[in-house]
Amino acid sequence: MKTLAASLLLVSSLLTTAASAQTITFPVGSTTVSATPLATGLNIPWELIWGPDDFIWMTERGGRISRVNPTTGQVLPLLNVPDVAPTGESGLLGMVLHPDFATTSPYLYIVYNYNDNGLKEKVVRYTYNAATTSLSAPLVLLGNITSTTTHSGSRLLILPDRTLLMTTGDAQLRSDSQNPASLNGKILRMNLDGSIPADNPTPGSRVYTLGHRNAQGLVRLPSGRIYSSEHGENSDDELNLIEPGRNYGWPNVPGKCDGSETAFCAANNVREPLFIWTPTLAVAGLTYYDSPAIPEWRGSLLMATLKASRLVQLPLNAAGDAISTVTPPEFLINRYGRLRALCVSPAGRVYVATSNGGNDQIVTLENRGFVLSTKSEARNVALGLWPNPARQTVALRLPAAPTSATSATIHDALGRVVRTARFAPQQAELNLSLAGLRAGVYVVQVRNATEQYARRLVIE
Repeated sequence: MKTLAASLLLVSSLLTTAASAQTITFPVGSTTVSATPLATGLNIPWELIWGPDDFIWMTERGGRISRVNPTTGQVLPLLNVPDVAPTGESGLLGMVLHPDFATTSPYLYIVYNYNDNGLKEKVVRYTYNAATTSLSAPLVLLGNITSTTTHSGSRLLILPDRTLLMTTGDAQLRSDSQNPASLNGKILRMNLDGSIPADNPTPGSRVYTLGHRNAQGLVRLPSGRIYSSEHGENSDDELNLIEPGRNYGWPNVPGKCDGSETAFCAANNVREPLFIWTPTLAVAGLTYYDSPAIPEWRGSLLMATLKASRLVQLPLNAAGDAISTVTPPEFLINRYGRLRALCVSPAGRVYVATSNGGNDQIVTLENRGFVLSTKSEARNVALGLWPNPARQTVALRLPAAPTSATSATIHDALGRVVRTARFAPQQAELNLSLAGLRAGVYVVQVRNATEQYARRLVIE
């Protein structure tokens, strides 16, 4: 027994030493951030999402969808999408989970390239079964989009009104970006069944914005503002603030409206980018950071880049309509190669995926010195609350199933109880309807005889 214990201790020590050897640190202002490989041996990860199950959900361009344990790095495959065509830069691309994924709508949406008398692109919805950890019942929402081995986009984003945004590349058909009848070089907006929303900028059309070359980043902030990162050609990578019905210029206007381009911009409702990069960085995934764990990154966009092989911080001004710095700070320069995607956990850890074409990895960025200021704050973080912001329902998840009945209440800004429910003994998850509650800031409280939690909830 002593020999076994000693052996286990030695293995544990070796694993700890190996992990420490791979960790690097870098300064972010006065904060020290540690970067540690989490999962390795991946094949061009394209999308990372922090899921309601506290796992990272990932797509790889070859067609695999997986869940990744953020503690151990274990990759748990869910599905190899059967008709993905991974040729050149094409393949399985963006993914998004339904806002009510953990409660009433366990749907996952993906966009990928496939062959049908040539290369095409489509959006497909799958249904997730948590009991069997499987995806099934594919439903094509939109297909037959012209594609090629480059410039396919594509990111997905679900808005609070339950419509879906999708970025499409110009598929090397430059003029199609300005053609409102083409789906290429656009941001499209559709209902979650693939139909066209009645309030789209042009009636009967999925086109939400036009004049894009190849947008590979898309994020919505709690303020409601939407941003995209877009590849330039030989110059002018762009960070764009997305506004419905606007034209973003390509191919007539790369970057800002200058010189002879000003007439086109004025005549075509062109929205200039917030920021441009020349030489180009090959800009990719975008996320928003608002955690106290790395205070210097709060209120910033974080952007992965491919050609430049670095992580870029984009601090936003208070209105969110400008970058509040002349030279955006950069990190991980040439450390891990090409960076494609990233997501943020509720604890403020950033997960970054490389895109080097073989033996790719997910790297965890964290401030190991960050400690929640009180025990009560640490306990509150343990209460799962998703989605947040929410609209129709919110799911509550306790860190462990309670042994006795546990109450859950929602309080408005004046402290009044506006919704009540109860966890039964041994019930760790509870869904609360938000029907009838106005948009605003609320507090969710969960308590029993021994435990109490409180989390801020935003209803849109």
